[in-house]
Formats: sequence, C-alpha cells, structure tokens
Amino acid sequence: MAAPFPSHLRHHRHHHHATPLPRPQNPNPNPRALLTPRRSLILLLPASSAAASLFPCPSNASDSTASPSPSVSTSATSPAVTDRVFMDFSVCPSYLRPDRPLGADLAACADAEPLGRVVFGLYGRLLPVTAANFKAACAAAAYRGTLVHKVLPGQFFVAGRQGRREKGEVRPPPGLARNVETVDPKAFQLRHSRPGTLSLCLSENDDDDEVKLDPDYHNVEFLVTTGPGPCPQLDGENIVFGTVLEGLDVVTAIASIPTYKPAERIRLLNDFAEFIGDERAQVARTMWNRPLKTVYISDCGELKVTKPSLSPSLP
Repeated sequence: MAAPFPSHLRHHRHHHHATPLPRPQNPNPNPRALLTPRRSLILLLPASSAAASLFPCPSNASDSTASPSPSVSTSATSPAVTDRVFMDFSVCPSYLRPDRPLGADLAACADAEPLGRVVFGLYGRLLPVTAANFKAACAAAAYRGTLVHKVLPGQFFVAGRQGRREKGEVRPPPGLARNVETVDPKAFQLRHSRPGTLSLCLSENDDDDEVKLDPDYHNVEFLVTTGPGPCPQLDGENIVFGTVLEGLDVVTAIASIPTYKPAERIRLLNDFAEFIGDERAQVARTMWNRPLKTVYISDCGELKVTKPSLSPSLP
C-alpha cells in the first residue's frame, strides 16, 4: 500500500513544478587564474583612466576651482592707479606748408584743430620708476608740441620720439631716474589686453642710434593701444604702466587717421637694403605708418589725485 501523500502538499499533487534551488557556482581551485592581470586591464581602459589607475591623485575639494596662473598675480591684473596725467591732442593742417617758418614750435600752431583730452592713470605702486619718469615729463611739458609719429590701425599709436624740438620730437627734462625696470622681468607681467593700455615703448622704439648712445639717454617714447582687440605681439616686450581713464574716444579718433603704407616693391627693396647693411633702410622705415595728418600733443601736465588709489574705469 502506497504511503499517503502529505496533506500540506496535497493541492500540488497534480501540478507540482518544483523550482530548483540555485546551484552554487563551482569553486575555482585557483582563484587567481580568473583574474585579469593588472597590465592587461590597464590596456583595456581609456588613456585618462589608465593614467589615473597608475598615478592616483588624492581627492581635494579645491581641485574643482581653477587656480590663477602664477605668472600673473591679482595685483598685476588690476593694479591701482596712483597718479593721473593728461594730454591734449590736436591736428595742425599747416605743419607741412612750405611757408611755415623753419623751426617753429608745433605747440604754437595757428590753425590747430583739437581732437580732445586723454587722461591717463599710472600704476605707480607696481612700476614706480616708469610711472614717475612719465609723470615728470608730463609735468615739465616735455611732450608739448611733439608728434604722434606712428599709427598702426587697429593696434596702437606711438608718440614721444626723442630728438630735436623743431622736428616735433621730445627733449627729456633733467632729473629723470635711470629706469632699471626695463631689465626687470617682473615689469613685463601686464598684458596689452584691451584698448587704452599705456605702455613704455621698447620693442617698437625708433629713436636714432646716436640718441640711444648718449650716456644720459632716457627712453620717454610710449604707445597706446587703440583696439578693438588686444595686441599680444607687444606682451613681454613693452612695459605696461598705465591706462586711459578718460578720452578713449580721442584714442579711437587718432587710430582712424589714414597713414602712409609703402608699396610691396618698396618693402622688398627695403628688406634687401637692410640685408646688405645699408643704414638708410632703417631711416626709410621710420616713415612707414606715419599719419597723413599732423597729429601732435598740444598740451600735457599732471592732475592732482584726490584719492591715493583709483581703479581704472574703462568703457
């Protein structure tokens, strides 16, 4: 006689499908044999992941914040203005007329057409020697009656070429300090990144060699960027020591004046003359990019600062 079916399983008597229990995996007698070697695993990862696995870096919450470049400090990107000077720019239509008296002072131009005033803010704390010399030259009216002798459209204009007064060139006042900042790498930190940047002209300086050989020579030539974009070719070669606080429209007006541009044939001949050592090549290049109108500094001077430190306010 068959044994009775258990009562608690009686309702599964005819439709019983027992669910098999999960079978344990067959243990590997050698567990290391199934592991992918670390060298092979790295080859399967992307380059960035592989580098991270080889050279793990400790996590740091400050990593998500980009740190500023060590070569440009916060004070270098937004230096304080300690001094202010002004320059009035004008156009003299009669400067090149044949009946103009020889050696006449350009500041006394009878038919001058004013362009306007530009107020410069100087970075006296960051560049004390360069700023002090420029301020002293303005206070002594050394730039009065001197030419804006070079305009590169869309980049900058240059003024303050040193030489003879009757030619519209600058005679520096006595007592200027020897500028040791021209050989100091820290003086070249600021960039020509926006219009209205005031810079001591070094790479673009075109003073005559005989002037530069003078033991009492002081570089007083300067340039002002006109925009609309930056001038990275000037970075690291010229010393930025100020900015335009007022009169950026005057800077733009100077930049819009047509200039002399030599033909390609003249440029090639000049390059050849320089190659063979002809000194006239450099003299000829001083005429390039000269404005076709006589733009000059009709007046200049120092403005007393009511606050010891001002922040540049550009449009």
